[in-house]
Amino acid sequence: MPDTAHIEGPLPETTLGAGLAALLGEVLPAARGLQVSDLKRTTSGLSRENWVFEARWRDEEGARRQRMILRRDPPASLLVTDRAWEFRVLRALESTPVPAPPVRWVDADGARFGAPAMLMDFLDGECDWFVLGGARPLAERVALGRRFIDLLAAIQAVDWRTLGLGDARPEQAYGAHAELDFWQAEYERVRLEPLPEMDLALAWLREHAPVAQAVVLVHGDFKPGNALLVGERINAMLDWETAHLGDPLEDLGWITNPPRAREQQIAGAWTRAEIVAAFTAATGFEVEPRALRWWNVFSCWKLSVIVLTGVAAFTAGTMDRIYHAPAWLVQQMLALMEA
Repeated sequence: MPDTAHIEGPLPETTLGAGLAALLGEVLPAARGLQVSDLKRTTSGLSRENWVFEARWRDEEGARRQRMILRRDPPASLLVTDRAWEFRVLRALESTPVPAPPVRWVDADGARFGAPAMLMDFLDGECDWFVLGGARPLAERVALGRRFIDLLAAIQAVDWRTLGLGDARPEQAYGAHAELDFWQAEYERVRLEPLPEMDLALAWLREHAPVAQAVVLVHGDFKPGNALLVGERINAMLDWETAHLGDPLEDLGWITNPPRAREQQIAGAWTRAEIVAAFTAATGFEVEPRALRWWNVFSCWKLSVIVLTGVAAFTAGTMDRIYHAPAWLVQQMLALMEA
């Protein structure tokens, strides 16, 4: 195996290609004549390096070819997540109706390519953040919005207990306070100066945290920009790195959050009210308005922490994309809290 361990920063394509060929020899033990070609890093993804390539080999079934993608942790990221957990979720989803990329291998500690990485099959489809507000006919866009809610319902219907996605915590430990604990720790890790408005919002969130009516699988970043579309069909939901167990209203709060209206809603046709009604019909869960508003505020706060992570990384010189303090999100939070 090429010595790709201990490499920090971006990998040279020649080194990565040789490492992938060696890896595939282990992942596909029956393969002969393995070749890796057309290796390139895509521009999509702000939190992971995405390396797309084509693998060719022969086995007992004849000549084979498969496009694959290696997702590798970069030197700096907007999100600190666990490749082993993401792999575990994706492997579990392979036995469910939820469309997600099939996974083949994971290196949780980065021993192989110098940083944690995961290998999966590459799926066809178009990724369009603003497809719901795009040029497609209105009826087609509304129907697609409903399919997104049906997909969310399918995710929440996953039997995570049978699939072994739980841990030692009691079920009542999942939900609002658990998410606040996680994101507060991230906030305290990355903030560079006092942020009284963020602290005020955090105190409000602690005081008004709702109790989850159930524990479900939460995607964590459910949006059209994380879906692969083939025509009118959702071919796959991507980016499961922030998936976790929690409140069924968490993803709904992300979808209906005012800052994401351009991505998630269609003015006059697929608004907050229609989305909530479709969610209730598809899942059977009650949507208490105050609880949903809480998750809207939380979504703003969480997104603010992610932006602050970018600010800290740029200030430290580990990321070259410029991020600014999330004042616009703070304004949204305060308005939602007053409501």
